[in-house]
Amino acid sequence: MAQNQSTEVLVFGSAIIDFICYTPRLPKPGETLHGHRFQTGYGGKGANQCVAAARQGSRTALVAKLGADTFGADYLRQLREEHINVEHVQQLAGQTTGVAQIGVSDGGENNIIIVVGANSQLSPCDVAQAEELFREAKVLVCQLETPVEATLTALRNFQGVSIVNAAPAMVDTPPELLQLASIFCVNESEAALMTQMDQIETVEEAKIAAGKLVQMGANTVIITLGKLGAVFGSANEEYRHVAAPQVPPEKVVDTTGAGDAFIGALAHNLARHPKAQLEEHIAAACAVASQSVQLPGTQASFPRSDVQ
Repeated sequence: MAQNQSTEVLVFGSAIIDFICYTPRLPKPGETLHGHRFQTGYGGKGANQCVAAARQGSRTALVAKLGADTFGADYLRQLREEHINVEHVQQLAGQTTGVAQIGVSDGGENNIIIVVGANSQLSPCDVAQAEELFREAKVLVCQLETPVEATLTALRNFQGVSIVNAAPAMVDTPPELLQLASIFCVNESEAALMTQMDQIETVEEAKIAAGKLVQMGANTVIITLGKLGAVFGSANEEYRHVAAPQVPPEKVVDTTGAGDAFIGALAHNLARHPKAQLEEHIAAACAVASQSVQLPGTQASFPRSDVQ
């Protein structure tokens, strides 16, 4: 590991406990299905992305809120085991740790309901309290599972490369959120919602959506497309496609968290290799995401890099 021990990737965001039910297919509205397996896991987009970056070898720190309950205590211990700086991960009295109810089909598709709990208490004050981390980190990663005003404050107070993963998507996204982020990253469904497109199923449709997001104020846009890879671009360059490694359908076990694996790997590569081309970083992140879908769970599925 490098001699300089300062933080490389700082994540400002959510930490949520996952309750995962595995079932032959996802239920229709009003339908009850028999599942065949249940497990709990550690999730929340913020913590997921932080763990993904840490497993790639980055020195990471998380600013987040947990409940003063057994879930919170377990999560804090888990983050330490992943070698994440948790100095600014706080357990709050009177608050519950955020939870997610996740259904996963045998085909690897999922649906998710979250109750954010203590995550709703993340505030602009937490940015000031973590001032040293904001000053030293190379890459900041934010999402939308925590209050937007806190996220905007975090972005305003960071001078390095910032990534906003605008998930869950907002119909009326504050323009400043797009403008402040160095890189604005969404998946195809989030991009469709934000740009009011009916759907995004092809690379060409994703390029159109990326252009619309740039017109809305984004600097550089990445739209992830699952097995199709990703599309990226900015106002100053053409929109380009990066293919993902092909994973045979029979090897796709669970797509939950694949987007977070992508973001964490992207942040790691931006921090470690700042002079490389964005296309290279996206390709590397697609490879990490493709590995993650071949194992069950969220953080548990994130691969570890041999090079630390």
